[in-house]
Amino acid sequence: MENNKINLLIVDDEVHFLESISKSLEARDFKVIAVDRGEKALEAARKNPIDVALVDLKMPGINGEETLKALKAEHKWMEVVILTGHGTIDSAVECTKSGAFSFLQKPCNLDDLLEALKDAYKKKVMNRKKIEEKKMDELLKISISGSPREILSRLREIDKAD
Repeated sequence: MENNKINLLIVDDEVHFLESISKSLEARDFKVIAVDRGEKALEAARKNPIDVALVDLKMPGINGEETLKALKAEHKWMEVVILTGHGTIDSAVECTKSGAFSFLQKPCNLDDLLEALKDAYKKKVMNRKKIEEKKMDELLKISISGSPREILSRLREIDKAD
């Protein structure tokens, strides 16, 4: 995987959505691995470094909540965003209890999705580096433009630093 991009795993059984969102996020400096089943997601995460996963809730085989639990159990620092067209308040609460960073409804505005992915990656970096949020915000202020792309780039630099 490329060092200057955020490694994103997208899991969704809707092939057209998977292709479309993958292209949109690759154009915004994400390195995307897209799979259509929970089982494939677990395999991909074992073979590739993943920063953030975007997981559909309703899928055949291993559903989104089970995929979330397995990813969090195997990958300590990975953050998971649930994106679904079939969610309820109860399922959102259950996913949050299981470790989901956030829960978004389809259709989702691309800007809202990018914000959720940026925040999830920020949390991953903060947790892995044991950085407090106040300190992280100070580090990010160094980013001149403050655009989501610049912030993601700065987060990536912080994440890769020893």
